[in-house]
Amino acid sequence: MQIVKIQLFPWDRPVYADPLEFKLKKSQFVLFRHENGPEIGEVVGFEEVDIEKHIKTNGELFQVLRLANQDDQDRLLSPEKKHEILHAAKRLAVMYQLDMKLVDVAMSFDGSKITLAFIADGRVDFRELVKDLSRQFGKTIRLQQIGIRDEARLCGDCGHCGRTLCCKGNIKEFISITSEMAEAQQCEHRGSDRISGCCGRLMCCLSYEEKGYIDLGKDMPKVGTSVNVDGRKGEVINRQILKRTVNVKFPDKETRSGYIIQSVDLDRKKKEAKGK
Repeated sequence: MQIVKIQLFPWDRPVYADPLEFKLKKSQFVLFRHENGPEIGEVVGFEEVDIEKHIKTNGELFQVLRLANQDDQDRLLSPEKKHEILHAAKRLAVMYQLDMKLVDVAMSFDGSKITLAFIADGRVDFRELVKDLSRQFGKTIRLQQIGIRDEARLCGDCGHCGRTLCCKGNIKEFISITSEMAEAQQCEHRGSDRISGCCGRLMCCLSYEEKGYIDLGKDMPKVGTSVNVDGRKGEVINRQILKRTVNVKFPDKETRSGYIIQSVDLDRKKKEAKGK
């Protein structure tokens, strides 16, 4: 069965819903049945799943009610109202000396609940803040702690490449970016500043070419491997995956260091054969 992934808030994980008879496309906005009532969300993807296994693993499967129209979207918070709520919340956070950064606000489709997204290094006692905001706006107030990568997605910026951050543009769901990805692409030596994004975490784009580098390096000797090059025995000390070359250290008694390092093209014999 095909189910649809829906993004309710930009900083929240996608939820899953049964599209029923609707033929949906990415980037469409739909009204769907959520645990707290109808909500509007953006279609961000589709998955083929075993429905029983999916519900057992992920919990309730929601249902798409219909495509959202302009009247539905007009019920969401306007930029002016968002600014008003955020300004009031930030003022109260300063008054109560709360160590938190409020970054976004959203309201439920029925208008009964306001959710504020914030960033903090640890736990924050915001009970008094919630009480004051609830009295001021006459709605249920909910605060949700998000990560620094979510903040980068919300605020946007330019990456090292000069283009809009991937998380702001084409990434709908974060995946774990690891140091092994940087090592596979031989860029860990550049230092954390050059391979980290504006959020301070490893750049999301490190996941794009990882598989390609791994595939290219499969038939290349690993660092530390003993190799025989034209009758000389040596040890691989470095690899250049894109160039398909390795640096090999050969013993050489005539040199002061007792060895020489030579770059070896792994495809040299194929190139020589073509040249003939």
